[in-house]
Amino acid sequence: YPAQLTPGQSIFERLRRGDVLIHQPYESFDGVIDFLREAVEDPHVLAIRQTIYRTGADSEMMELLREAVRRGKEVLAVVELKARFDEEANINWAERLESIGAQVVYGVVGLKTHAKMLLVTRREGRQLQRYGHLSTGNYNPRTSRLYTDLSHLTADPALTADMEHLFGHLTSQSRLPRMARLWVAPFHLHRRLLERIGAVGAAAQRGQPARIVAKMNALTDEALIAALIDAGRKGASIDLIVRGACMLPALGSSNGAGIRIRSVVGRFLEHSRVFYFLAGESEDLLLSSADWMNRNMLRRVEIAWPVSDPGLRRRIVEECLLAYLHDG
Repeated sequence: YPAQLTPGQSIFERLRRGDVLIHQPYESFDGVIDFLREAVEDPHVLAIRQTIYRTGADSEMMELLREAVRRGKEVLAVVELKARFDEEANINWAERLESIGAQVVYGVVGLKTHAKMLLVTRREGRQLQRYGHLSTGNYNPRTSRLYTDLSHLTADPALTADMEHLFGHLTSQSRLPRMARLWVAPFHLHRRLLERIGAVGAAAQRGQPARIVAKMNALTDEALIAALIDAGRKGASIDLIVRGACMLPALGSSNGAGIRIRSVVGRFLEHSRVFYFLAGESEDLLLSSADWMNRNMLRRVEIAWPVSDPGLRRRIVEECLLAYLHDG
């Protein structure tokens, strides 16, 4: 069970004290299921919103959403019908949710909804409090035992407000308002990543600390590759951990940027996306649903979000970046 959670303890109560990180599969996905179960069973919870990408045919979470509808809660499911391997299961769940009164939407026309979000709205006294779950991976208990991913549970008001705005955009096609914490594709995720890489390169030129460490499934976006090469040539220290396709030539080849690239293949499928940027005194650590591919940046709804808690930041850097750089 996740070390930061205590079985039987209210997860809402725990999140009011601070954020929780679950590193799957080393820690159990059960913590996420328990978060949803508590939301379903709590009479003060008014609404539950969730994206559904790859959830599987036999899903406890989908049954919990159906139970939430039966208990009179407002349930919104953003279902991606073109999720590879899970199209049939997702269509079936969409129909089963819709048949009992859940609001089911299918995202933005022309864009695949790949962001992983679960948002709970709870009445607390005279106020409404939001609790959120964001993840680098899917709401799929089976793959959660086979893939490395990071689940982030939070009651941060700025982050959960951004989630609310994004769900509003996905359901009504309303204009996406200015985001406080979330970076969202296809709106500004690509641009902000390019800006961060550029800032690291500029810091290197000034002789300031300049470092990028990024872990992802694939690196094929030409603009991001060009920006990394440029930053590397300016003297930035860059390490990339790329499980699959990588179109950037490695150290000693034609890029001339001294960028180190490694692919880690092991017992689990490496699925977590973690991006670290250091430019002078400015330091960013983000988790994301998106790989650095053109399709993820421009043709999918994706998210990246910052982790601000110092303890969680240290843990992510140690477990998801440094450990991989020391491998081999």
